[in-house]
Amino acid sequence: MSTPVGTIALACRFDAREWAEWLPALATALPGETLVRADDQNHDPEAIEVAIVANPPAGALQRYPRLRLVQSLWAGVDRLLADPTIPAGLPIVRMVDPAMNAAMAETALWAVLTLHRGFHTYARQQRDGLWQPHPQRRASGVRIGVLGQGQMGDAVGRRLRALDYRVMGWRRGEPLGPVLAGSDILINLLPLTPDTRGLIDAALLRQLPCGAALVNLARGAHVVDEDLLAALDDGHLHHAVLDVFHQEPLPVGHRYWTHPAVTVLPHVAAQTDAGSAARIVAQNLAAWRRGAPLAHRVDRQAGY
Repeated sequence: MSTPVGTIALACRFDAREWAEWLPALATALPGETLVRADDQNHDPEAIEVAIVANPPAGALQRYPRLRLVQSLWAGVDRLLADPTIPAGLPIVRMVDPAMNAAMAETALWAVLTLHRGFHTYARQQRDGLWQPHPQRRASGVRIGVLGQGQMGDAVGRRLRALDYRVMGWRRGEPLGPVLAGSDILINLLPLTPDTRGLIDAALLRQLPCGAALVNLARGAHVVDEDLLAALDDGHLHHAVLDVFHQEPLPVGHRYWTHPAVTVLPHVAAQTDAGSAARIVAQNLAAWRRGAPLAHRVDRQAGY
């Protein structure tokens, strides 16, 4: 093998369409760099110093003994942190892209408007041929709780406040009870960590006002499915908008598919834009090579 030293390995679980999108975007943003696919065995592992990853299988990076930097193309890094073969001191950088923040804010805004104005109810009425107007609330009378006050949470809060919604944010270390008690709609944008796994359970849901709604745009493992379904079945929760699940794709026959009070999205709340993300990767790589501090380096203790 004659792989140039400093070559970048792309360890990504992409299908053919995704590779066709990402390879040109990364090549354009990283001119002069040598990029190789990690699933292509025709390169020298000793030459790899940087890996650009998107949910690689566990153990995929252990074949690179000289690896010095891991750049994730996704915002969530819980799977990387769960891989015991990645050395504890190896820097991991997560993707923070203003384009993704804007997309997440758009999805959250759509979900809130739909829940606030009862458009899910009107969609069901249309299927049943029922003409039945319902009372209309003003946005200023709708209370929104946002779990997670990172860049995405801030972007969501700004969008909602601009339409006069009453928004309360919550971050780790603050009292959670007042936010739950004051949320007609609860939006989850938390990172998945050992502390937040299973956080949205029966005890948490019972602290929401009767008739509240849940919007989960973070990770499926934040939610205890059986507890959420029970809260929907007994009417304590009015509706749930779910973009993420314990198993993806959501298995055929799962109750979420057919539950009248659940809206299922196929993990599309904020898809990564290849062109925008590739430029951010290039900026991070340039900073690393200069010896400058890495933006959005993962704090392994915090879990994100």
